[in-house]
Amino acid sequence: MTAEDYAWFEGTALSYAYCMTLVRGVGAAEALSRINGEVVDRSAGLTAFIKYAQDNSPWFGREDQRLVIGATELDGWTLLLESNGFLGVTTEVIQPLSDGTRVVSHYCNVDAEDRFCWMEDGELRVRFEPLFPYRRDGAEPDSLIEPMLDLGFDLRDNEDRNYDNHTAATFALTEHLTGIRITQELLDGANYLCALAPLPR
Repeated sequence: MTAEDYAWFEGTALSYAYCMTLVRGVGAAEALSRINGEVVDRSAGLTAFIKYAQDNSPWFGREDQRLVIGATELDGWTLLLESNGFLGVTTEVIQPLSDGTRVVSHYCNVDAEDRFCWMEDGELRVRFEPLFPYRRDGAEPDSLIEPMLDLGFDLRDNEDRNYDNHTAATFALTEHLTGIRITQELLDGANYLCALAPLPR
């Protein structure tokens, strides 16, 4: 896979502000429980989930400040999806989520703020901003250099650096670590548990 395999994401309903988190071997209900999410509804399909998230977002004046997060089970993984959210790249949230397993998450918003996280059993292995992938931290910050280069990241720290396709490359890197290919069809056809999850204190 390469960044080109995820060129479809640009311009979609999620692309302006999203967070996707994949957790291995943990069911949807258990994953939500680990982040103190309260299941409050179900949505059939991506369009319905996005509408639910918009209608119940704390950013639009609701007193309940918990964030909407959807969960759907894939092939041995659970996908946690946020429209205009960021819980999945918050260390205090994904540490308990990664207990005994692997979590890979990425986020981007309309202001071009972005983040990628890979955590194993509570240990942050790699974290970086996809727009600036030459700056990485975590226990193994250089462990993904080879696949990052192969998948389309430009790791140079200079003015000639290519800023294109960094979000698509992030999807490809997530597939490299999880074996899960996210497609528009997968997102459109999924059934989501809709939960409200608290911000970390």
